Amino acid sequence: MPANTAFRILPMHDVVVYSRQGCHLCEVVKETLARVQPRAEFQWREVDIDLDPELRQKYNAQVPVVFIDGRKAFKYHLDGEEFLRALERFHS
Repeated sequence: MPANTAFRILPMHDVVVYSRQGCHLCEVVKETLARVQPRAEFQWREVDIDLDPELRQKYNAQVPVVFIDGRKAFKYHLDGEEFLRALERFHS
């Protein structure tokens, strides 16, 4: 590639899934993230809300909750294609 070619390096997105053990919807969301991960630049991690009383109080009736770069993006359900579009919007 020529030395004068300009690149726009986009930062890797940080995705957090607030979930709990035994949550079927949480498992579906995590499977969806794993399936679409090869198609986008993001890393994700799971946080069990039941290990933190403050998080349990905050998200008890909302899990799974997905944050992208610190902003709430999805709760209960996550469609893979919608998630990828959301990543694009978060770059703006």
